[in-house]
Amino acid sequence: MSRMLIKPAAATVSAALQQHQRQQQQYVIRRWKSFLHNSNNANRRAAKSTATSTALAAATSKRHESSGDFIQPLDVRRSFSTSHKMPSSSKALTLENINPNFIAMEYAVRGPLVIRAGEIEKELEKGVQKPFDQVIRANIGDCHAMGQQPLTFLRQLMALTFETRLLDSPEYPEDVKKRACAILDGCQGQSVGSYTDSAGLEVVRRQVAQYIEKRDGGIASDWQNIYLTAGASPGIKSILSMINSEVGCKPPGVMVPIPQYPLYSATISEYGMTKVDYYLEEETGWSLGRKELQRSYDEAKKVCNPRALVVINPGNPTGQVLTRENIEEIIKFAHDNKVLVLADEVYQDNVYDKDSKFWSFKKVAYEMGEPYRSLEMVSFLSTSKGYLGECGIRGGYMEVLNFDPKVKAMLTKSITAALCSTTAGQVAVSALVNPPQPGEPSYDLYKKERDGILAALKERAELVHKALNSFEGYKVNPVQGAMYVFPQIEIPPKAIAAAKAKGMAPDVFYAFELLETSGICIVPGSGFGQKPGTWHFRSTILPQTDKLKLMMEKFRVFHTEFMKKYK
Repeated sequence: MSRMLIKPAAATVSAALQQHQRQQQQYVIRRWKSFLHNSNNANRRAAKSTATSTALAAATSKRHESSGDFIQPLDVRRSFSTSHKMPSSSKALTLENINPNFIAMEYAVRGPLVIRAGEIEKELEKGVQKPFDQVIRANIGDCHAMGQQPLTFLRQLMALTFETRLLDSPEYPEDVKKRACAILDGCQGQSVGSYTDSAGLEVVRRQVAQYIEKRDGGIASDWQNIYLTAGASPGIKSILSMINSEVGCKPPGVMVPIPQYPLYSATISEYGMTKVDYYLEEETGWSLGRKELQRSYDEAKKVCNPRALVVINPGNPTGQVLTRENIEEIIKFAHDNKVLVLADEVYQDNVYDKDSKFWSFKKVAYEMGEPYRSLEMVSFLSTSKGYLGECGIRGGYMEVLNFDPKVKAMLTKSITAALCSTTAGQVAVSALVNPPQPGEPSYDLYKKERDGILAALKERAELVHKALNSFEGYKVNPVQGAMYVFPQIEIPPKAIAAAKAKGMAPDVFYAFELLETSGICIVPGSGFGQKPGTWHFRSTILPQTDKLKLMMEKFRVFHTEFMKKYK
C-alpha cells in the first residue's frame, strides 16, 4: 500500500514529527475500513471494473483538499484509549479492538495496485475487454515468477536431500550427492523432516562462515555468529524486535534510507517504533552523506532514541552501489553515535556497473582497524535475490558481529521460540554458499547458468535505463545493481489536479492510469518515501528480455498519451 504521508522538510523534524507518525494510524484504519467495504461488495461491482478501480484508489489515497497537504487524521492513541465499548458488529474482533499497529503498517509492493492487478487478471480470464491482453507484474522482485529458470545444482541438491532414494540414481552428479550426504548427516535421523538447531544446521552455518571468509579476503568468520533464517526478513525483524525498548523515557528509533524498502517501515509500524528518515542524494546517484546522517540523527533525538541504522547496499529501490569511501563515512557515523548497523546486503551478487564494486560492511570496518573493527553490526543475505532468485523457498542468514555475549544469548533465546527456519531454506543457503568448484562434475553447468542469469540482468538494467531516460519529464539514474529502477517523473499540474480530485497522490494516480491503460503494475514512489515535491515509481528489471522490451514500448505509448492528455 502506498505511503501517503510525506515527511516534513528536514529542518522541521521535531515533536511535530512524532505526532505526525502517531496520527498516521487512525488514517490507515479509515483507509482499510473503506477498502474492506469495497472488497465485500466486489461481486456487485464486477461489471463496473473502471468504477471499482476508481473507488479502490480513492479509498486508498485520501488527501486533504486544502493546501494540497495529505490528510492529518485523529490521534490513534486517544481513539484507542477511550472505554472499549463493544462494537455493533457480532464479531469478537473488529478494526476498533485489534492492535492498531497492525492497521498502521503498510507494505507498498503488495498494496492496492497489486490487488487491482489481480482483479484485472481475473477479468481478462472471464473475457472482459481491455486495451491489453496480459498484466505485467513489475512491482515485486520475484525472479522465477518473471520467467527466470532455477539453477540445476540447487534443485538437484534439494531433490537429493528430500528424496534420499535418489542418492542411488546415476542421473545425479557425485559432487551434488556428496553435499547432500553432508547435510543429511547433520540432520537428526538423517532427515530434513526433523527440527534443526534454532540457529540452523551446524554444517550449513559452517559453510556460511567459510563463504564469508572467502568473500572478504580471509577475514575470519565464526560460524557461531551465523543464524539461518527464512529469507532475510525474519532476521531483520528479530533484530528490530530485540532493540524495541525505551531508553530514557524515549521510544526507540530506527534510521532508514529514503527511499527505503517497505519491510522496514512496515515492521517499525508493527512494533510501534519511530521511523527516522535520512535522505539519499538522488543528484549524485543516490549516494549517502555523513552530513545528512547526522542531521537526521540530531533532529530525531528530540523525540526518540535512534538505536539502529539501516543501510541497503546495493540499493532497493534505488539500484545504487555504495563506494568504499561512502561505507567508511557511514561506519564512522555509526561508531560516533553508538548505533547498531543493519547491513542489508541481499543484492551483493547483483552489480552490473563496470565502475562499481560490492564492499561488505564487515570487510570495510575490519580493514579500518580499531575502534571501527569492533562496531556492533548485523549483515543479511537471502537466497531470494542474487542469481538464485528462490523467493518461495525462504532461505537466508544473518551474521551477528561484536554483540555483548549476554545480549547475543538473549537473541538466541528469542529465536528458539520459533523452533527453526525451514530445512528447505537451509538447503538453499547451502547451495548458495557452497557451490560447485572448478574440476567438479557440476561446475561447468552451474557456471554457465549463473553467468547467464547475471548477464541477462545486466542487459536488462541497461535496457530499462536507456528506455526510460528517453521519456519526456523523466530523470533516471543508472541501475548500478540490485533489480530495480527508481525514476523521477515530472507530473504536469493538470495531472496533479486530476489526482487531487480523485483523492490520490500524483504518483499513485500515474501508476493506476498505467495499470488500467497498459496492464503494467509498478509501485508508486510514495510507498518507499521520497523528497517532498518529487514523484517516482519503482519497477523491477526482472521480466525476461523480450517481455521487458514489450513492457518498455507499452510504457512509452502510455506516457506519451498521458503527457498529451495532461500537459
